[in-house]
Amino acid sequence: MRLEGRRESDNVIDARRGGGRMMVGGGGLATLVIVLLAWFFNVDPRPLLQDMQQGDPAAIENAQPIDPADDPQAAMVSFVKVVLADTEDTWLALFQRHVGEPYQPAPLHLFAGSVQSACGGASSATGPFYCPADQKVYIDLEFFDEMKEKFKAPGDFAMAYVIAHEVGHHVQHLLGLSMKVQEQQARLKSRGKDTEANRLSVRLELQADYLAGVWAHHAEKRQPFLEQGDIDEALNAAHQIGDDRLQKSAQGYVVPDAFTHGTSEQRARWFRAGFRSGNFEDMQQLFDLPYEKL
Repeated sequence: MRLEGRRESDNVIDARRGGGRMMVGGGGLATLVIVLLAWFFNVDPRPLLQDMQQGDPAAIENAQPIDPADDPQAAMVSFVKVVLADTEDTWLALFQRHVGEPYQPAPLHLFAGSVQSACGGASSATGPFYCPADQKVYIDLEFFDEMKEKFKAPGDFAMAYVIAHEVGHHVQHLLGLSMKVQEQQARLKSRGKDTEANRLSVRLELQADYLAGVWAHHAEKRQPFLEQGDIDEALNAAHQIGDDRLQKSAQGYVVPDAFTHGTSEQRARWFRAGFRSGNFEDMQQLFDLPYEKL
């Protein structure tokens, strides 16, 4: 990817210091005070201590950023900011053209180890995720190392695809698509139809892959940045994190009814479809097609 000279987004929250957790109120002294007060009032101190360990979200967001000169991940942080800025510019233009409403960018929250989002607590093992409750994308940069080593999906554009996929979930949220799917899933699960509910998740995830491809299409047209092999990197990343491949690796067999993200072939194919056409409005076909033809 050719990213030199491109703007960096200022919409990144860097909360990596302290492993994503910050002690509030003075560390060990605060712990002692809480325990003593709990003993005096005869209450269980554990919930308070747990909240304290998770940290105050406001304190985390207001934490002083790591000095780039002392940051071994400085280049990666810069890369993330550039890719996020590109998604902002692309979706701003597409929303103006197709939606008729302004695009509201999603902040990207960098963490290390663990994080407390409005959707609950998460660890690095969760992987990158989008939280619709606070409309933020969450990423532990160590995941990109895991992509290379565990998932065999190296390359800068593979990492850009991951960011664009999570931003795709934000686009779905802004359009009201995610809420509609969640409501449908709740109704299905209440009737014991878990397989059908999972299939809606697959459609939503494949649509986010398609939207990542749409982003790449328009970003390349606006200001070319792709190099030979970049698209192959994204296709390989999509292929490596398909449900069938991950299930086979983890348990030795595949359970299609438990799929929530789509097969390796589906994920790569829908990213490619979005990149080739760049047609924003064609995203609806992910919910119009029979499930067997996805």
